[in-house]
Amino acid sequence: MTPVIAKTREELAAVRSGATGTLALVPTMGALHEGHRSLIRRARQLADTVAVSIFVNPLQFGPHEDFDRYPRTFAADVEACAAEGVDVVFAPTREVMYPDEPQVTVKSGPMGERVEGVTRPGHFDGMLTVVLKLFHLVGPDLAVFGEKDAQQLAMIRRMVADLNVPVEIVGAPTVREIDGLALSSRNRYLSDAERRTALALSRSLQAGTEAAVKGPAAALAAARAVLDEAAGATPPLELDYLVLVDPATFLDVTDEHAGPAVLAVAARVGATHLIDNTPLLFGKESS
Repeated sequence: MTPVIAKTREELAAVRSGATGTLALVPTMGALHEGHRSLIRRARQLADTVAVSIFVNPLQFGPHEDFDRYPRTFAADVEACAAEGVDVVFAPTREVMYPDEPQVTVKSGPMGERVEGVTRPGHFDGMLTVVLKLFHLVGPDLAVFGEKDAQQLAMIRRMVADLNVPVEIVGAPTVREIDGLALSSRNRYLSDAERRTALALSRSLQAGTEAAVKGPAAALAAARAVLDEAAGATPPLELDYLVLVDPATFLDVTDEHAGPAVLAVAARVGATHLIDNTPLLFGKESS
């Protein structure tokens, strides 16, 4: 089934008016891979109609980031959507999303200044702004996001709660390639040698998971040991952060922490910024 392609508010509204039952939205920036397709399949399980948005959002890229070279593969993306039974692809232009230079935007607050927000200041403001605009334009009953972007998912859930946005937020598990690398549109930037180095991210999380039975400090130390070794690889891994945080606030947990936590890592390999994370459970709740 070929999805309807809507590029304007009017075209989208016409599709929306004809839809029956529940509507799920999968927001993307295109360059769809198996991770995105898993989100679409989850949306199809939960709703009568599935919409996928494709828009490379300039507001969430910093001045020295990869907005201009971010992969744009629209024809292939539509084919992937068709294969997954997507009903509508919303592919707005920049002029549709931002007809004027935005003066009022979403501020991500203290959580947006932590962890990934330190590495990419302003990123979460831009992300939340475009997500809220997509919610208003598409009008979904639910939206599906990947757990690979754990901080993004936590912040969208907080925005929806704080602003009383009538959209249910669904998280879907991280999808990995056979060698363990978390699927990302940016993986295509990696050379063979860079990819070998990048595998240290998932290996560090596995090491942290195995050491978690000894407590948060041990989990962090085990993960850091893997990353320290990768820093001496050719090419080297340049660590941005390794943190163990509360999944709701993204504040660091203490060594006495009991309950859920997220072990999150970000690094650069060559010119490519990569992130990954895994959920952990400590203390009595883990038994």
